[in-house]
Amino acid sequence: MPIVKTSPIWQLLQRFTPFSAIGVTFLLLAGQSAVAAPALLVSSGAQDAEPNLTLISPVAGIEFKSTPAGPDDVIARLRRGFNLQYADNHRTAAEKKWFVKHPDYMDRVFTRAQRYLPFIVAELERRNMPLELALLPIVESAYDPFAYSHGRAAGLWQMIPGTAKRFGIKQNWWYDGRRDVVDSTRAALDYLEYLYKFNNGNWLNAIASYNSGEGNVRRAVRRNTNANKPTEFWDLRLPRETSMYVPKLLALAEIVADPAKYNLTLPVVSDEPQFMVADIGGQLDLALAAELAGVDVDTVYQYNPGYNRWSTDPSGPHSLVMPIDVAEQFIAALDEVPKSERVRWQRHKVKNGEAISQIAEKYNTTVSTIRAANNLRGNTIRAGHHLMIPVATKPLSAYSKSADARLAKTQNRTRAGSKVEHIVRSGESFWTISQRYKVTTRQLAAWNGMAPRDTLSIGKKLVVWTNSAIAAPRTSPTQALGNTTRKLRYTVRNGDSLYLIARRFRVGIDQIARWNKIDKNKLLQPGQKLTMYVDVTAQSS
Repeated sequence: MPIVKTSPIWQLLQRFTPFSAIGVTFLLLAGQSAVAAPALLVSSGAQDAEPNLTLISPVAGIEFKSTPAGPDDVIARLRRGFNLQYADNHRTAAEKKWFVKHPDYMDRVFTRAQRYLPFIVAELERRNMPLELALLPIVESAYDPFAYSHGRAAGLWQMIPGTAKRFGIKQNWWYDGRRDVVDSTRAALDYLEYLYKFNNGNWLNAIASYNSGEGNVRRAVRRNTNANKPTEFWDLRLPRETSMYVPKLLALAEIVADPAKYNLTLPVVSDEPQFMVADIGGQLDLALAAELAGVDVDTVYQYNPGYNRWSTDPSGPHSLVMPIDVAEQFIAALDEVPKSERVRWQRHKVKNGEAISQIAEKYNTTVSTIRAANNLRGNTIRAGHHLMIPVATKPLSAYSKSADARLAKTQNRTRAGSKVEHIVRSGESFWTISQRYKVTTRQLAAWNGMAPRDTLSIGKKLVVWTNSAIAAPRTSPTQALGNTTRKLRYTVRNGDSLYLIARRFRVGIDQIARWNKIDKNKLLQPGQKLTMYVDVTAQSS
């Protein structure tokens, strides 16, 4: 249970602290919650001085620190922690010029940062790291946790999949910890600490490595060393993006340090904690979480951008970030809901020829989730048996910031040109499709919420906005799929499904349905004949 204002711990804090209890910062680690248990209250400083209290919880790994009452603007707190050393130069001057010319941008990003900045600053202070690093998410993502770049980087800290995995971030269909504020901040700061040591205590080279990779910076240092040249950031030959990256961060720090010098006024960003991390103990429907907290579903996603679907990940993390003003209400209400009722369950009777993958797709869940819920060791299911499947309590359209909803919003946005829906065929890539429609690979990827290096699956629907007159030429299926495509007749076998046939021949479900003018949602019958257009070169790879 969390600490509440009527709890013994809260009362202790009120008795022993002469400053307002609202100045106390509770820092909860992901997946853990405070408990009403004996605790040690330690005070430091002279008797007449304002005390600095630390509440050490008996729960392993949790420490609650209080901050004395002071300026309630976290930007003022940032300034006190700036300590990067460098000489001003033309590169930082150029970046400052841009920021000064765009005051609306500065207002926008600092307003957006309100939800996350107090937490990130506290984490940097806890690790004794330069507070300039709290501005790095502005450079990376403009403090947008849903940001996704052409380089396959995601979240506030724009971590790529490989680096995220290296630093212990979970990424799957249900959850992408690169967007989770607590998880991604922990990993990003772990990475920055590693890079600081890797670069022999040089913070600017470490920050450059965060953008470019430690290998690129290490090679640049070695080149300069071999040429008897200085190895400071300003002297290294690095990719253009990286050579601008560090000056951009430093320019932001200079403006934040003295905005009046640049005729700017930054918004006040409250120094009060904005959220608490609640231990929920298992899978929870996000619409139900919103209802229990008395907020809308959008708010739940804004505080928990790591969740891709309609609920938390069945296999964890079993935690939820909640706005601090509703956290106690949420925990109290959740305690009244039995675990069996925290998601809705659908009883599904397996039909003849139905595959577990089809059932998962139908209910917007995964095969592994169905297997776990029904204690299945493999993917074999029998017609007539029943499966219990966790399903959303509301229509999927209600989960407005789920991965599917965000993709639909991106694809449906009106842009210049004519909208074309393209079904990915065997052998196609972002480059070949972009050439056909006379657009760039970055445009094509961005229109579909992807990065140019993402994998395209056969049968995937892409939205293309093009002015090209050859956008949708009339071709036969064989011509459309290439010279190595062959037409064949396939007889449906017992246990077959469109999904299994499409995977076997490496084509799309929509393609099979279109070639045969059938409803892809209806079951196939054994003995049914299907016309297929198969790329023979793709079958043996």
